[in-house]
Amino acid sequence: MVKVATYFAMTLGAFVFWQTMDKVHVWIALHQDEKQERLEREMEVKRYREELLQEQARQRKAEA
Repeated sequence: MVKVATYFAMTLGAFVFWQTMDKVHVWIALHQDEKQERLEREMEVKRYREELLQEQARQRKAEA
């Protein structure tokens, strides 16, 4: 009886462990995706800002 209970407990423990690891894996993947998207948005904003500054510099040269 002890062997059956031990087997059941170990099986249940392994199932809970793998379900938890799956949830952690999904959370990490989503977190990395969000971080990548944020970095891409920041780079896009930086690129637009540089283009705007260059355009303003051209306009100042044309006015001068």
